Amino acid sequence: MILTILLKDLKLFFSDKKSVLLTFLLPILLISLFAFAFGGIGGNSEPRIINLLLTDIDNTTETKALISSLEEIKGLKIITTTLEKATNAVRKGDYLAVLLLKEGYEKAVLNGEPAPIELKYDSSRETEIGMLQAVLMEKLMQSIGEKSISKNIENMIDTKFANLTPSMRKKIKETVNEDDALQTGSMVDFQMTTIVKDNSKRTNFALIQAVAGVAIMMLLFSIAELGAGLLEEKEAGTLKRLLYSPIRPSAILFGKMGAALVLAILQLLIMFVFAWLAFGLPILEDLPSLLVLIFAVAFAVASFGIFLVSIAKSRKQLSGLSSLIILTMSAIGGSMIPLFIMPPIMKKIAVVSVNYWGIQGFYDIFARDLSFTEVLPRVFVLLGIGIVMSLISLRLFKKNLFKMV
Repeated sequence: MILTILLKDLKLFFSDKKSVLLTFLLPILLISLFAFAFGGIGGNSEPRIINLLLTDIDNTTETKALISSLEEIKGLKIITTTLEKATNAVRKGDYLAVLLLKEGYEKAVLNGEPAPIELKYDSSRETEIGMLQAVLMEKLMQSIGEKSISKNIENMIDTKFANLTPSMRKKIKETVNEDDALQTGSMVDFQMTTIVKDNSKRTNFALIQAVAGVAIMMLLFSIAELGAGLLEEKEAGTLKRLLYSPIRPSAILFGKMGAALVLAILQLLIMFVFAWLAFGLPILEDLPSLLVLIFAVAFAVASFGIFLVSIAKSRKQLSGLSSLIILTMSAIGGSMIPLFIMPPIMKKIAVVSVNYWGIQGFYDIFARDLSFTEVLPRVFVLLGIGIVMSLISLRLFKKNLFKMV
């Protein structure tokens, strides 16, 4: 009897080809995504490219030599531009940092003095900055070192052995230990500056990632579950009665979307209020931008919910399909894995995900402290995603309407 029930259930499971596909495809897909994200594909993975902006204010032979030396670093791409453009690009999160070669660089190097260099960076990407700083300092010390060491040796000998003959001083220069010369001073005056507004408060960036990433991912699951209500109405016969009434099919679909939108807004508001009360997330510092972005995210997610309903034929199919799509979007969009960990190819793919635009929008508000108008581009993208998905959903819903009833 047990064997009979076992065989019956297995037969029923394998008879549903889509469920079987989702059961085995989902873990394979997630394994592949995480492997790509953590660079586990291939034995010798290529180094991740870091795009570093550079502004050469001194504009001398020495700075040009340094730039050429920096361009030799594997995995680092130098992009020269003006300070104003570079600062704005870093503030908006388009680039990680700008390396500033200050005025007086060549004079300092030739005189054996600390070379004035400043790194202006996006403070929301501190892990990447730590790796970049280590690479830069090693190369800067190496590039500036030879001339600075030589000059330091000359200065030290001229100071301590000024009364010696030129030939004796030359002999000392040839035999002196370079480590002794290095002790006379640092070769690089390296400063690091966070590009944020002067009146902004430092935010816990891990908190932003946790709140924004989890909020959007869980919201997607909630809305998918709410959309399943339409399929339940189909199974209960309620949908058929609605279609016999004067109500248009579009009114049915957008009525469901309206309910999903209200729920999505409410869920996001509760999550951010909780993060404010429990962890001190400063949601009141730029409330208008936050509310507009919450609406845009909720609209995009609600449209995603009705899209799933319009392509699924049963609740069981919707459950598997929603899990596959939501987990994929969350993995590539930054909800599960912070984007800075991902290789360049994954960062390019991330832009197709609602999670990406929502998370980056919240970073713009809480980490980068951008103004309302500077946050609007991400809002417009989210609204555009919502409109496109709503139109596609309406067409698919009308096309599959009679199949549903």
